[in-house]
Amino acid sequence: MTELPKAYDFHDYEEKIYRDWESKGYFKPWNDPNKLGFDPTIQPFVIVMPPPNITGALHLGHALFVAMEDLIIRYHRMKGEPTLWVPGTDHAGIATQLQVEKQLAKEGLTKADLGREAFEQRVWQWKEQYGSQITQQIRQLGASCDWERERFTLDPGLSRAVREAFVRLYEKGLIYRGPRMINWSPGLMTAVSDLEVEYSEEPGTLYYFKYMLADGSGKYIPVATTRPETILGDTAVAVHPDDPRYQKLVGKQVVVPIIGRAIPVIADDYVEREFGTGALKITPGHDPHDYEIGQRHNLALINILNKDATLNENAGPYAGLDRFEARKKLWEDMRAQGLVIKEEPYMLNVPRSMRGGEIIEPLVSTQWFVKMDSLAQKAKAAVEAGEIIFVPERFTKIFYNWMDNIQDWCISRQLWWGHRIPVWYCQDCGETIVARETPTQCPKCGSDRLAQDPDVLDTWFSSGLWPFSVFGWPDETSDYKYFYPTSVMETGYDIIFFWVARMIMDALEFTGKAPFHTVYLHGIIRDENGEKMSKTKGNVIDPLELMDAMGTDALRFTLLVGSTPGNDMNVS
Repeated sequence: MTELPKAYDFHDYEEKIYRDWESKGYFKPWNDPNKLGFDPTIQPFVIVMPPPNITGALHLGHALFVAMEDLIIRYHRMKGEPTLWVPGTDHAGIATQLQVEKQLAKEGLTKADLGREAFEQRVWQWKEQYGSQITQQIRQLGASCDWERERFTLDPGLSRAVREAFVRLYEKGLIYRGPRMINWSPGLMTAVSDLEVEYSEEPGTLYYFKYMLADGSGKYIPVATTRPETILGDTAVAVHPDDPRYQKLVGKQVVVPIIGRAIPVIADDYVEREFGTGALKITPGHDPHDYEIGQRHNLALINILNKDATLNENAGPYAGLDRFEARKKLWEDMRAQGLVIKEEPYMLNVPRSMRGGEIIEPLVSTQWFVKMDSLAQKAKAAVEAGEIIFVPERFTKIFYNWMDNIQDWCISRQLWWGHRIPVWYCQDCGETIVARETPTQCPKCGSDRLAQDPDVLDTWFSSGLWPFSVFGWPDETSDYKYFYPTSVMETGYDIIFFWVARMIMDALEFTGKAPFHTVYLHGIIRDENGEKMSKTKGNVIDPLELMDAMGTDALRFTLLVGSTPGNDMNVS
């Protein structure tokens, strides 16, 4: 008889037990549509893992979702149900491209030096070298996934699903290309989604200045702004229609400082009489609210920025200057002309790129968009009908609010890594070709001179298809027919809008079924002071170090016992 050791050393057992269980097939569903003896009448229990980025290193958020999903999966497995947990990773367009560009910079190269094809090959090499690190770390956490069904968002099958989804939406008139207000990242040189923009409260300045009337009377409208450089793109000054201070001025002209362009004074209900001076400079090219006002009043749209956030030819004498240099120079020039009234300290809500940290610029750009209204209303109706429930229930109201106020989604990104947009332009007749398969000639004129759209799709476009693309959709595979719809989507509440909602909308649109019956939302893990963990704050706790010191089971148990659905958790 083997004598039990006096103390349990997890180092001796955890990895060995995991390997043993995996090798014996314990993580696979016992009722498999691809094997003999399959019974299609037995209901499976299925979870698809939220795919972590291939650039990612394990953090406590991963540890929490793995522990939570593994708990749910093992519970149903122990109940005797055929149980499947599908793992996978996301190609993470911006994050991955940034990593490879940093690697190239160390070699004194840029992606332009390599060219698109060679750069893409370089990213695939990087993915093969580093992309499996996160999945190995998830294994260390004891995730009992069916690793033979592991998927990657750029796998051939998933790439085919992305093209199919794009073409179907385009054929229904739900995808279009045109100019709209987007978030522009000057550092990354691409449009970015709302999710990739972080807002931070930072001290700034409110600049008060004179908008002189064009009639030469010497009278002016006092206006305040936090971004003086955008004055150069102003196309109106707006006041509230019921504001007695300015009612007589509506319809008159004022003069843009330094540039000397005459622009109208307009009346709009959006203007808050109590804020600032009660008069609002309108820059439709560089502010989302101003853009909407501009649309209502048919105002001209002037873009003053180049893609690298220097000022362009529309900025007159400030062309070529960096946006912040131009701000200082313009303000001093306005001061010299007696147009400055005063400056006040002001707390700003500054939009910054999540990846690069630079300040995001709202600007109008020609991009690809998805019309969201009809998709959103279908998703809301499914939740209202009880086809999908949220845990905690309070997130249902938040979901409805987002569905009711949804905006068209900018899906194009000016990157090289990702799903390239399946659109080609004939270089001879100008025909636009949207196709599932790469065309060899123009259907209109027969030319073989076709150029594919250079942009790639937002990462969330492929992520939204995840619950069914992992099973082989658009093909009716045996896995798709048996394991889809899935059972539970377990993820963080912070991506309910950007991922959960899109999965629901896409699933209903493309499969006619809700992708899961329950959305279980966990909170964010914060430090002991309730601050979000980040490398810059130096408050990150590395789960690998905790696992090495105390064991994986101890970490998992702590996270599970200490968390409640939808509530943040402080860890020290």
